[in-house]
Amino acid sequence: MMAESHHDHPHDHTHDHAHDSGGHVHGLTRGGELAGVSDSRLLWAVALNQLLTVGQVIAGIFSGSVALLSDAAHNFNDANALLIAYIARRISRRDANQRYTFGYRRAELIGATINLTSLGLIGMFLIYEGIRHFIEPQEIVGWLMASAAGLALIIDVGTAVLLWSMSQGSINVRAAFVHNLVDALGSLAVLLGAAAVIWWDWTWIDPLLTLIIAGYVLWQVATMLPQAARILMEGAPHDFDFDAMVSAVQAVPAVEGAHHFHLWELDEQRTALEAHVVIAKSNARDLEAIKQTLKELLQHEFGIEHSTLEFEFSDHDCPDNHDCY
Repeated sequence: MMAESHHDHPHDHTHDHAHDSGGHVHGLTRGGELAGVSDSRLLWAVALNQLLTVGQVIAGIFSGSVALLSDAAHNFNDANALLIAYIARRISRRDANQRYTFGYRRAELIGATINLTSLGLIGMFLIYEGIRHFIEPQEIVGWLMASAAGLALIIDVGTAVLLWSMSQGSINVRAAFVHNLVDALGSLAVLLGAAAVIWWDWTWIDPLLTLIIAGYVLWQVATMLPQAARILMEGAPHDFDFDAMVSAVQAVPAVEGAHHFHLWELDEQRTALEAHVVIAKSNARDLEAIKQTLKELLQHEFGIEHSTLEFEFSDHDCPDNHDCY
């Protein structure tokens, strides 16, 4: 990299911040989904789901149903995700400052990482319990299992209804609505399992449901935890075509070369880029137009709404023994 003090070349460190709550949702956190939900409704959803988790755990213990405990673990994840989204929303409203120049939006990622780690441990414990109950069948109080599952179904549907009225104007809130419908299907499965226990004494269905639900929970952890780690490690999006981006930048007229590319995810909705762009001195007066062309290309073709571009003149060649890419 060329030293500023020895070369007469312009540097343009322009930062574009995008606060697009409508960005595509990966499912790692729920802040994007719930961006269009009012604080009061979000708090109601948090309270309902937290109470549901506690109720399912108590009912699971007293009924002897590990399927209820598995569904409680699933709801525990959703309840915590809602709570983390609410807390992160409050924190993210703070302005960026000299200590946190990108703001506080990664607070939700930190909370999600803690939540997913604890959920993974719970999921492994439930897999163990499900296998143990297959080997050593336990007596199950069917009516208590059915009551708790029915309550869970009502609350899941109630949470979905709470979001439905706001889902018409936002694809992200619709995603949250669908999320809660999936939760309701899990509760419905446990309710049907309880009916099988009551009517036909099929106690084996309880550990079977446990393994299915716990397996789904662990699949969620295995899918989302690496994503959280990648973002916190400032990695590039996993499906990003880096070579295509470099080629597109270098193909822009008046751009003679580009190097020192650094690409990372700020959070689930925003990707950032730093790069050095080489132009001829004769194009110095067109620098602003070139910069604008590059920024529009990066935003519209590659979804990069925060870019920092440093311009250099082509008479400063990059030595072969330097990392200029």
